[in-house]
Amino acid sequence: MSVIEIVFPLLFIAALGYGASRSGWFSREHIGGISKFAFYVCIPALLFSAMLKVPLKDSIRLPVLAAFYVPVILTFALTLLLARQALKRSYRDCAVLALGGSYSNTLLVGLPVIMAAFGPAQMASVFLIIPFHSAVLFGLTFALSGNTDAEGGSKGGQLIKGLLFNPVVASIGLGLIGNVAGLSLPTALGSSLEMLAKPAIACALFVLGANLNQYRLSSAFALTAVLSAIKLLLLPLLILIMGKLLALTSLELAVTVLLGASPLGVNAYLIAAQLKRDSDIIAGAVVLSSMLCILTVIFWLTVLT
Repeated sequence: MSVIEIVFPLLFIAALGYGASRSGWFSREHIGGISKFAFYVCIPALLFSAMLKVPLKDSIRLPVLAAFYVPVILTFALTLLLARQALKRSYRDCAVLALGGSYSNTLLVGLPVIMAAFGPAQMASVFLIIPFHSAVLFGLTFALSGNTDAEGGSKGGQLIKGLLFNPVVASIGLGLIGNVAGLSLPTALGSSLEMLAKPAIACALFVLGANLNQYRLSSAFALTAVLSAIKLLLLPLLILIMGKLLALTSLELAVTVLLGASPLGVNAYLIAAQLKRDSDIIAGAVVLSSMLCILTVIFWLTVLT
């Protein structure tokens, strides 16, 4: 399968979602309903079913996780330092920008691209990266921002607690527990989950496209462009280098690089809005990186395959 054959269906569905939202054919309520169905039903069914079946002993390797997380944390730190030097701000005020250069949309972009390109191979590594990815970067962002609520509690702590109980993390965790325990689902239940899982990728891509209509490029275009370049080019390059140093297989290398090459995730904007720092810049980076990833994903797929 060629790179264009891999990418085109993904782009088509995302473009369909954008067009449906932009034209007003689908209202915010419609998109919200599809999003809820995708994230609370279809995607958890997909993740649970897949995690239950993957051969853990053969699929999960610490070098794979290190090849992803070391560059991610390094990119967070480099973006933090760059923002501090260029903007003459405190580390606290630059934390959100550091998140903007390092947080990947692994679920809506990375997972569909990898599934389309390689099928279910190496899914165990992908599923382990997804939940910890948010926990690590959101935790760093809140720790640096020093943000607390009116009663003195940590918003970061509340968010991490919420992450641990969200449907995506819960479905992966339950699938992992079931796999280790040797759980085998009844045929009827397994078939039901498979039916629910089938529209997961299409729904996720449709929602991604529709959501892009709700964000705009900010007036600080130069800063938005720098964050997008760091996210789409520097981070995957560092993952590629680290992966080669750790002697990952070609498939492991492709999976980790493509996860890192995903555009900035929408949740970064939600964090920025919650912290009341640079939310317009982060929203612009979500839009710009999502647009540019059409080209960069093709580039990285070409390099890796």
